[in-house]
Amino acid sequence: MIRITRLAAVVALLSIYGIASAQDNNRIESFPGEEQIVYATDIITGAQSVNEYLPLLKGKRVALLSNHTGMVTEKRHVVDTLVSSGVNVVCIMSPEHGFRGSADAGEHVSSSVDEKTGIEIVSLYGVKHKNEDLTKRFDVMVFDLQDVGVRFYTYYITMTKMMEACAEAGKEFIVLDRPNPIGYLTDGPILDMKYKSGVGYLPIPTAHGMTLGELALMINGEKWLKDGIQCKLTVIKCKNYNHKKLYRLPLKPSPNLPDMRSVYLYPSTCYFEQTPLSLGRGTDKPFQVYGHPNIKDKEFTFTPVPNYGAKDPRYKNQVCYGVDLRTEPSVAKIMEDGINFSYIIDAYKSMNLDRNYFFGSGFELETGQLWIRNMIKEGKSAAEIKAAWAKDVEAFKKQREPYMLYE
Repeated sequence: MIRITRLAAVVALLSIYGIASAQDNNRIESFPGEEQIVYATDIITGAQSVNEYLPLLKGKRVALLSNHTGMVTEKRHVVDTLVSSGVNVVCIMSPEHGFRGSADAGEHVSSSVDEKTGIEIVSLYGVKHKNEDLTKRFDVMVFDLQDVGVRFYTYYITMTKMMEACAEAGKEFIVLDRPNPIGYLTDGPILDMKYKSGVGYLPIPTAHGMTLGELALMINGEKWLKDGIQCKLTVIKCKNYNHKKLYRLPLKPSPNLPDMRSVYLYPSTCYFEQTPLSLGRGTDKPFQVYGHPNIKDKEFTFTPVPNYGAKDPRYKNQVCYGVDLRTEPSVAKIMEDGINFSYIIDAYKSMNLDRNYFFGSGFELETGQLWIRNMIKEGKSAAEIKAAWAKDVEAFKKQREPYMLYE
């Protein structure tokens, strides 16, 4: 059981490696009431266990797959640690949002050169590469990205694809593990693989309750890579971590998750991406508000404008009328509810939008199942929808047991 108390958390805000403006934009923000949450302060990430992975890299050509979240200390990125330790880092590979973490969701990210080290940065998002062209560069890949534990958060997809490339080429793959900030939660519909896409890639629940190290072990063990191949996998574990501990992210994992409240709401409100509503991209609290310009009976309003991480937001410069989740429900209630379709159901029923066009063509890509759309149309409650996936989630928990590294 997660406790919310009035004890203040002591959390260091990490500076992103790079220029000052990037540091300011990527620091995780606080939110009202956050002082009541007790975050763990003793967790040591895989990246911080330097002496465990440096010997594995000696005399090898190393590719680093990371972004702005790959920090070892407050001001030191993992690439700096590797280079200063004499590791031969031949290239840096970056996922969605780029190496600095500043690109919009889905935005094309070009390859470039890291200003500090002069190492080539190869973008893996929005750019097609042949696996053999990537893997011939290196002997071992080091993976260090901060995930948020949600199926439509795409960093695990990048990891899966690179594990597959390494398996095909006989190259090693090392995961520097990091905590899952919603590791307490395993909930939501399992992806029907006929809806496999760039926002859902594996048969896992919406919130899988695993670290990326644990998920990598499961991908390998369940033979989810192409043709059942397996890669040479090593996971450098976190220390002093378990899934009941609350971990405050030191940096925004991506531009539209500005604070921990957005992270906690994200698994439930991201479904609005596939409806006509705005979920707050272009505001300072994405995933904490939702609304539409044509709903005039709502008192709460917000206006999306271009900003860092949302250069062309939906309903740009238009007043949207809708719902404010910035302070209510409480974080304790959000955690207790888990994946909560009540927000979508409320919008479907009460916002006077054309129900024939409420669900976008990609709704199932995010929910993972057609029956959720049907249950909402039939007037089923959020509790009834949650009950419909409960047995599948319990089966998934048993399936993942051999791969769990933390209690």
